[in-house]
Amino acid sequence: MSGYEAFDTWWWPYVFIAITGWLATDIWRWLGVLVGNRLKQDSAALTWVRAVATALLAAVIAKLIVYPTGELNNVPLALRLIATLVGFAAFLVSGKRIWVGITVALGLLIGGQLLLG
Repeated sequence: MSGYEAFDTWWWPYVFIAITGWLATDIWRWLGVLVGNRLKQDSAALTWVRAVATALLAAVIAKLIVYPTGELNNVPLALRLIATLVGFAAFLVSGKRIWVGITVALGLLIGGQLLLG
C-alpha cells in the first residue's frame, strides 16, 4: 500500500486531510498577501480580481436561489425571486444597509410560506 492508507491508525486520515487542506489553501493565501501588497488599489489586475470574485459570488447566490437544497426547495421559485428582488431594493433604498435587505427578504419568505402553507 502507498499513500495515507499505509498507516494503520484511526487518526491518520484526519491528520492527512488537515495537512493537505492547509497546504492547498494557506500557500495561496500567503502568495496573495505577498503579491497583493505590491498592487495599487486601482490597478487593472486588482480590478479583474474583484470582478471575478463578484461574479463567482453572484453565481453562487443565483444557484442557491434557483436550485436550492433542503427546506428552501419547498418554497416556490416565484416567492424566492420576489423576496430576493424586494430585499435587494430595500438594501438600495436604505442606503446599502445589509441587515435591512436581509430582514426584508427573510420577512417576505417567511410571510409567503405562512400564507401559502
